[in-house]
Amino acid sequence: MENKPPSLDTLSFLIFILSFNIFTINRAMAQKATIRVKVGVVLDMDHYVGQMGLDCISIALSDFYATHDYYKTRLVLNNRNSNRDVVGAAAAALDLLKNVEVQAIIGPFSSVQANFMINLGDKAHVPIITFSATSPSLSSFRSPYFIRAALNDSSQVQAISAIIQAFGWRKVVPIYVDNEFGEGIIPFLTDALEKVNARVPYRSVIPSLATDDHIIAELYKLMTMQTRVFIVHMMPTLASRLFTKAKQLGMMSQEYAWIITDGITNELNSLDRSVMESMLGVIGVQPYIPKTEQLQNFTIRYEKKLLQNNPTALSLNLNIFGLWAYDSAIALAMAVEKARVTNAAFLKANISRNSTDLDGFGVSSAGPGLIRALSTTAFRGLFGKFKLIDGQLQSPPYQIVNVIGPGARVVGYWTKENGIVRELNFANTNTYSTSKSNIGSIIWPGDKTSPPKGWMIPTNRKKLRVGIPLNDAFSKFVRVVRNSDNSAEVGGYCIDVFDAVVEALPYGVPYEYIPFAASDHNSTGNYNDLAIQVYTGNFDAVVGDITIIANRSQYVDFTLPYTESGVSMVVPIKDDKSKNAWIFLRPLTWELWLTSFCSFIFIGFLIWILEHRTNEDFRGPPWHQVGMIFWFAFSTMVFAHKERVISNLARFVLIIWFLVVLILTQSYTASLTSMLTVQQLHPTITDVNELIKNNEYVGYQNGSFVFELLKDMGFHESRLLAFNSPDELYELFSKGSRNGGIAAVIDEIPYMKLFLAKYCSKYTMVGPTYKTGGFGFVFPKGSPPVPDISRAILEVTESKKMMTIEKKWLGDETKCPDSSTLISSSSIGLESFWGLFLMVGIAAVSAFIIYVIKFLHENRHVMYRSDPHSTIWSKTTELLQRFNNRDLSSHTFKKTERREGDNRSDCILRVIESPNEHFQLSPSSFPLTSPRTNGPPSPAFSSPKSQNVVFQAEQDSSLENKFKMTQGEAPQVIIQEI
Repeated sequence: MENKPPSLDTLSFLIFILSFNIFTINRAMAQKATIRVKVGVVLDMDHYVGQMGLDCISIALSDFYATHDYYKTRLVLNNRNSNRDVVGAAAAALDLLKNVEVQAIIGPFSSVQANFMINLGDKAHVPIITFSATSPSLSSFRSPYFIRAALNDSSQVQAISAIIQAFGWRKVVPIYVDNEFGEGIIPFLTDALEKVNARVPYRSVIPSLATDDHIIAELYKLMTMQTRVFIVHMMPTLASRLFTKAKQLGMMSQEYAWIITDGITNELNSLDRSVMESMLGVIGVQPYIPKTEQLQNFTIRYEKKLLQNNPTALSLNLNIFGLWAYDSAIALAMAVEKARVTNAAFLKANISRNSTDLDGFGVSSAGPGLIRALSTTAFRGLFGKFKLIDGQLQSPPYQIVNVIGPGARVVGYWTKENGIVRELNFANTNTYSTSKSNIGSIIWPGDKTSPPKGWMIPTNRKKLRVGIPLNDAFSKFVRVVRNSDNSAEVGGYCIDVFDAVVEALPYGVPYEYIPFAASDHNSTGNYNDLAIQVYTGNFDAVVGDITIIANRSQYVDFTLPYTESGVSMVVPIKDDKSKNAWIFLRPLTWELWLTSFCSFIFIGFLIWILEHRTNEDFRGPPWHQVGMIFWFAFSTMVFAHKERVISNLARFVLIIWFLVVLILTQSYTASLTSMLTVQQLHPTITDVNELIKNNEYVGYQNGSFVFELLKDMGFHESRLLAFNSPDELYELFSKGSRNGGIAAVIDEIPYMKLFLAKYCSKYTMVGPTYKTGGFGFVFPKGSPPVPDISRAILEVTESKKMMTIEKKWLGDETKCPDSSTLISSSSIGLESFWGLFLMVGIAAVSAFIIYVIKFLHENRHVMYRSDPHSTIWSKTTELLQRFNNRDLSSHTFKKTERREGDNRSDCILRVIESPNEHFQLSPSSFPLTSPRTNGPPSPAFSSPKSQNVVFQAEQDSSLENKFKMTQGEAPQVIIQEI
């Protein structure tokens, strides 16, 4: 038979068989070459979270090595059950370290079990990796071999405080379990709340093994307090009992706000339906987990495996602890491979005969390298990015959830960068915000949509206890009248204001007034003592004329002030009529008087310059001209000048000057009139330093903080006299400082205004005002109603109701004149008129410059004369001489008309030069009158070389022929008719 070659199918089958054998052999060799690294797992196996963690660890290693079969290391799990016991967890860890010699331990389950186990890890150099112990008290700084593959509880406190700030709650009570898990978060929580101005007045601590009676007793205690905002931080099992009892006691009503931490929120799906119903309206925070395809696939596989292993499982819900367990196993597997843990061994110590079990295990040689590898391991896990910083995961964004019925829904988010936001937007770089508008609609306890105010009147007190002072000095502010049945009838300005403020609140507040008095109905202390009563809890509030000052605000909170603030001085006033002899000088300051006088002289001199050459009124003998300068200048002050002003420049200056004079005189008249009529009274003292310098006695209200203020200002204690009523204050004023009385009183403005309303004709308020806070209502530190009452104060003070209350108790202030009108006003100073003087100065200087330029231009031939005998002095002298002479070209010196019946005309005989130093001219054959001077006629006279002399001569005479020389050579004569 002929042999046929094998077919193609046969060859393919043979190749497949050969390849399969080779793969199987290689796989077996690879498995034989892998290094098995022992790892311990210590969890509460009878708790669903512990069992879930173990399942997730197993799935994680299976998934990881299926995709990383080339790894040379393989983790081998050694499971131990801690049985929910601290000792059991420590014993399990000790067994794993001593007998199994594991290179790492995953666990423990709770923070309570962690401390001792972490110490064992430090001693053996074995990393302790936990995915569920979240207490901040566990720190890798103190334990270098501790790894928290979970979030620190302190990472959520900022998100919680942002919610508190968003709704404006001022007081918060934390309710936490009494163990390491509960106590660890409290310091971080209180610090975060303080940053948003929220206080923790009380801490509710519940034992981990508390009975129902213990829980009910603690809840009753919370009901007796004012605060209605609670933060619950405990394990879900204890929280379930707490909320069930709170529902039964009526504490899940509209007055309450409940916030739960992520320790409860992360396990809401595992709680019974009845518990969830009792938690209606609760707000919680939990880490935000990105919804990825990897997470979705794992969730499906986990539920399938859980059903296969335990078909009767009550809960199939996978929570965040399972994700952390999965990621921690992956991180450990990667770190073991990275650290090349191969021949890891425990180095045994020398063990003595009396050693304990703690000395029975050695130190892992692979520990330092493994912990370094874990610290640098990073990957994308089910929870998100897995990266350890300082031995723990970093805080992601937090979800804000609202429990509604059987489940919870997300109503907002919180991030470190943006605060509270409605939707996550990682590209958003806006500023930090905690506005409640960024939170979605919330169903609050009691099935209400409006947020609770966070406080209410305690149930153990029917009414708010409001303390009031006993102030007999000024009873109009607070008045307490005892009835025959020993009951107190309360009234006054402060009482009515508080009643109106409470009425303006959006909610009702029952209260009662309690006088701060002893059994004998007398006051038991001052206002500082009264404020301390609120600090110690004897009063819930204080209403009265109590001032807001710094040292009191250290112990209590004040509302906004409802009165005028400040401390001022009141002194007697006196009539100033006896000292009015020189009052006419007071309207103007001496600077203004001096400036005005100089201005008058300057303007008069300037007008003389501008008018001297052209106006006969400004000519004549020197003393006549000097008198004219002063006369004309000061006559303009009353507009009584009679001299004509011819020059346009002079008229321009006078127009500006008349405006200045008009304003100045009218202002002077108004000020003087006011001083002589209205403002005749002025204070005896205007400066506090004057009181100290003169060693005067000063009054203050008994029991007031002003006493310490006066001593700080420099007053000696022996010079301070206390008064107890306005009438007593009036008596002290009547006596005077030299007769056992006072010279002034320094007190708060509301008291002083009340005093002046009665004695406004004799006293006035002067001096600087020393700032204080005014009157305010007192409440305990951090009291929640303070913001609401402050807003109500603004509403009342801006309404007509406040005016009605003031008029009822403090009287009508319009009956007394304003104290400021009784004090003489300041004299008018130069600063009020410097603009006017500047304006007239500019006009005057401008006119003078124009005149000088014009004069020099007309006489330029004198300035530019080339005569070698001419000097600057001679030219200056000639210019001054020309200035002193009349301006013949002016129209004022030209002939305008002939006098009726007069056939003579005015002529000028101008002697230009003469060879003789002196000469005489005498008339020859024509009638000649004297020159226009004030002297008698003279037929002959002497003259220097150049002179103008005005004569009256016959109009038709030939004057050149009518004169002859009596001595000397005849001069050159020019006769000009004018």
